[in-house]
Amino acid sequence: MSLSDLPSRLIARWRPRGPVIAVLRLDGVIGGRGRRGLSLRRLAASIDKAFRQRGLEGVALAINSPGGSPAQSELIYRRIRQLASEHAVPVFAFAEDVAASGGYWLALAADEIFAEETSLLGSIGVVSAGFGLASVLQRFGVERRLYTSGADKSLLDPFLPENPRDVERLGVLQSDLHESFKALVRSRRGARLKGEESALMSGEIFTGKRALEAGLIDGIGELRGVMRDRFGADVVLRPIDTERRRFSLIPFRRPRAPDVGDIMADAASWIEERLVWARFGL
Repeated sequence: MSLSDLPSRLIARWRPRGPVIAVLRLDGVIGGRGRRGLSLRRLAASIDKAFRQRGLEGVALAINSPGGSPAQSELIYRRIRQLASEHAVPVFAFAEDVAASGGYWLALAADEIFAEETSLLGSIGVVSAGFGLASVLQRFGVERRLYTSGADKSLLDPFLPENPRDVERLGVLQSDLHESFKALVRSRRGARLKGEESALMSGEIFTGKRALEAGLIDGIGELRGVMRDRFGADVVLRPIDTERRRFSLIPFRRPRAPDVGDIMADAASWIEERLVWARFGL
């Protein structure tokens, strides 16, 4: 091999062997306070990296999420759509176990949505949950004292009896969020939707098979198979790491002893996440 052939050979090795599909995994509760929660802050760098791949022909979202924060769902959705428009590449979503509620909101960032027949999707609605502990305090002789400036500053304090006025206010908030969700579904799915909107967007959960019949998804299939059918057998599926890695410049730093507060916060976050997943039998 002559020296003149070296640059071309190096370039040939460096180039992808086929069209590149960046695979971005969105796995977990959206906006969860634990280390596993999905948020724009955690995902922004990975989303940007996905759209900067050389030879990029598309971005695939592997979604396994029961939902969570509407605001974080919207923020992640917007960042994906902005970059898809800037780079003029298609986005595909693949539901695994669950892409429901906020998880389906994320799937709407895709131009096409796929799922397994046994995946759970939809749940186009808003839910709030909490505990009523007023009777527990009363039993132990504990008095709750709450001071606010502004009549509506507090909302459904779990240590006070349920206030009908607070329930009414919560209903207004939920209605606003639900309308935003429904408007997004209409704009992204449009004429592909089949059936009465009242049934599709009632908060109902659909299997992948029923979601396809309702027009909430575009096909049944898994990521690798669909991408190979679409882009050829030489397609390169390139996973994008979504874990934030931290490196220390101090090589032999002594590990910090676990903090009780951190342990309690992680435990509370884990319980909250399990309750969200449990709504879908998982």
